[in-house]
Amino acid sequence: MESRESVDLDLQKFWYVIKRRWLPATFILVISIAAAGVLGTLKKPKFEAEGKLLIKKVNQTSALTGLGEPIGQLESLDIKNSPINTEIEVISSKPILIETIKKLNLKDDDGVPLQPKKLAKQINLRAIPATDVLQVSYVSKDPQEAEAVVNELMKLYMENNIQTNRAAAVAAGDFIARQLPETEANVRKIEQRLRQFQQQNNVISLGEESRNAVAIQKELETKITETKVAASEVTARVQSLREKVGMNFQDAINTDSLKSSTGVQQVLKNLQQVEEELALAQTRFYLTHPTVQSLIDRKNALQSLLNKRVAEVSQNNPNLTAANLQIGEVTQKLAEDLTKSEVESVALKNKLDSLLAALAIHQKRINILPQLEQEEKKYQRQLETARTTHENLLKKLQEVRVTENQNIGNARIIEPAFANKKSAKSAKIMFLILGGALGTLIATAMVVLLELKDRSVKTLKEIRKLFEYTLLSTIPSLKKKSYLNLKDTDTDTLPEIPVRDNPDLPIADAYRMLQANLKFISSDRSLQVIVVTSSVPKEGKSTVSANLAAAIAQLGQRVLLVDADMQNPIQHHLWGVNNAKGLSDIIVGQVDFETVVSAGMLSLDVLSAGAITPNPLFLLDSRKMETLIQDFKNTYDFVIIDAPSLVMRADALALGKMADGVLLVARPGVMTSSDAATAKEALERSAQNVLGMVVNGVIPENESDSYFYYAKNHSDKDNSYQETIKSKTY
Repeated sequence: MESRESVDLDLQKFWYVIKRRWLPATFILVISIAAAGVLGTLKKPKFEAEGKLLIKKVNQTSALTGLGEPIGQLESLDIKNSPINTEIEVISSKPILIETIKKLNLKDDDGVPLQPKKLAKQINLRAIPATDVLQVSYVSKDPQEAEAVVNELMKLYMENNIQTNRAAAVAAGDFIARQLPETEANVRKIEQRLRQFQQQNNVISLGEESRNAVAIQKELETKITETKVAASEVTARVQSLREKVGMNFQDAINTDSLKSSTGVQQVLKNLQQVEEELALAQTRFYLTHPTVQSLIDRKNALQSLLNKRVAEVSQNNPNLTAANLQIGEVTQKLAEDLTKSEVESVALKNKLDSLLAALAIHQKRINILPQLEQEEKKYQRQLETARTTHENLLKKLQEVRVTENQNIGNARIIEPAFANKKSAKSAKIMFLILGGALGTLIATAMVVLLELKDRSVKTLKEIRKLFEYTLLSTIPSLKKKSYLNLKDTDTDTLPEIPVRDNPDLPIADAYRMLQANLKFISSDRSLQVIVVTSSVPKEGKSTVSANLAAAIAQLGQRVLLVDADMQNPIQHHLWGVNNAKGLSDIIVGQVDFETVVSAGMLSLDVLSAGAITPNPLFLLDSRKMETLIQDFKNTYDFVIIDAPSLVMRADALALGKMADGVLLVARPGVMTSSDAATAKEALERSAQNVLGMVVNGVIPENESDSYFYYAKNHSDKDNSYQETIKSKTY
């Protein structure tokens, strides 16, 4: 069933092509047939004689080994070793033609001896397909002359073939025998050079190494950049911690060491307990009381022990005393953070040095790779040429030794020519057939060229095949188009919001279906921020963004529609809001969000793009934008970002990494296959979470029922709505 459906769709696509290009194709076909008919009418009847030659070769195996069939046994021709086309050139060669003219005394209409070139034009040599048979035919006004010319040609060809084979075999054998030792020595010499080159330069596979070199360099540069950024952040954090703690790295280490020492902490705990008991005893007894004196002695002993253990822990820092243990918990925490940050800073510096060293080594290797690869290819070409030459010489030597002793040629006559008493086939019919075939070929070529020139993607099926993303919804075109005018799109009129203005239309159902499908694919995770983009402009991404936002808002959820296309904003036109200030102004800190956001409809707010900026990527790919998106998520249930096209700028890719997913909008008749490939490559290269795609502006008449679920009457209802907005323009 799937195969039958695929065939039906291909036939339907072919039918659309025929409908688009039938007029010029028909004109060319009619002109070709008419011209052929005129030429056929003017052609005078002639007579034709035909003969057939079997092109063969002698079995060389028996001559070389002394076994098998005797010399002269016929064998099928190997086209690769001895093409029939070569024998055709021999038969039509000038010496054979001149000899034929002399023996038959051939003359032209003026009684002058026939020229070889003119005779060659009248001779037809054709290899019969799937056989080793060569057909020789000659057309003349005299049937007897046609018969004589064909028979004489075949006879002279066979005599010339035998003589040529013998003479050529002797000369070739002597030459090959002299050349074989030199070619063998040359092969060994080049092999030795190639081995020495590979050993000296540590070459295993330069092709694979070259393919991976750029990727490795890019990865190293990326890691270096990341390490530098991380080192800068850690350095700043260390400086801040030093200022807050008021100590250097060594003091922080010693303080941390004292805190982590079990012996010091245990003595400190006992000392604090004795001090508490002493304070209590002093309230009950005099200073000279034995209990008070005993506690004082214990306190002094513990203090001395504490100082001793502190000295043991901090042997490398004599300035550290037990007073360092009296710092507060906050200071201790900051000291720990300072120690960790200092260690992290040293580690990042060491890592950066290692990466820079690795990059330098890799860059040095990359610089010599082209030279090594060129040198290796030179040796390989030399070796391949030398081996091929040596092998061909060995093979040819065996062949010529057999040919020197053979007494037969490599052809025989299997059908001599006979006089044809009847006229040749009607020239007019043949000319009409040839004219029709030639006209069909030219018309087909013209249609193919026109289709190749028109590189736009025209159907939903082609778009799905190019992107291979999940199809979430198909939006029908509100303007009916003909097959002959696929380029005529309705992108010059202002996009409309039927979900808000005419929710009963079938096209509004398509947007609600999109909203439902988004909910289904995100049932296992939270989907709150979506970036809507397209391959190229004019595909309707802004229309899809606006209608999707309206569909979600009608469900009672709070929705924010953000226009992030800062060079070609459109959302403020759709919703009729002010664009004097907007997203760009918020990012640079000129205004607050609450002062520029506008209400589009119930539960839907619209944030326009704001002031046009020459470098929007600098604003969108910033920490401020990330912070804004987080604030939007805290305030709204759903955030839809209308981003620029992928082929034009990288804004959508930067926003896609901050969002929960990317929704791709495609439109038949607007983008080309190369645009689609570029957009898909950009999404995959940046590892975007592509939720799926929406095919916008689909023409129902151009789609199969299996690819488009809107009936024709639904499309007509949508077209009536289109008539009400014709006065709107960009």
